[in-house]
Amino acid sequence: MKNRDSQRSKVYEAESMVRTMFDRADERDLRTVQILGSTLTLPIERKFASVDSVQSYVDSVLALNWVSETWPQASTVVHVRERSGSAASHYERDTRTIAIPLHRRNEAWALRELVVLHELAHHLEPDNSDFPSHGGQFVDRFVTLVSEVIGQEAGFVLRATMHQTGVEFA
Repeated sequence: MKNRDSQRSKVYEAESMVRTMFDRADERDLRTVQILGSTLTLPIERKFASVDSVQSYVDSVLALNWVSETWPQASTVVHVRERSGSAASHYERDTRTIAIPLHRRNEAWALRELVVLHELAHHLEPDNSDFPSHGGQFVDRFVTLVSEVIGQEAGFVLRATMHQTGVEFA
């Protein structure tokens, strides 16, 4: 049985703030941001057009040598499916499936790299782990994925934002 997931809301809050930063950078075509006294240029966050494109992306990330060397779960196939409704995406451990809603208020809000990497971080958790779903080990996996796949600047922004919201790391 997993331990209590006490920092779930903090993780979601931090991730939401980072997604907003990326959205504003895209809207304004201004990728420079200041965070904790540092000026950074945000990399481009990939957006996806369909469940099939998310599936291709997931397969590509899991096939990266450093991912498979770091996390044994990377060798396990992940399926991506559309989630009905507009609620948050989630990972289904029993079927190894990422469920992604396609639209909410006419926006494809979940068809983006940050959301998909969040769900992949759940997939990469070792089997039979009793760590909280959004505990320090998850946070470390998520920030590592964002840093290495999207870019170091994105990882820094996510880590700094998580610290600001009180998220604990492993």
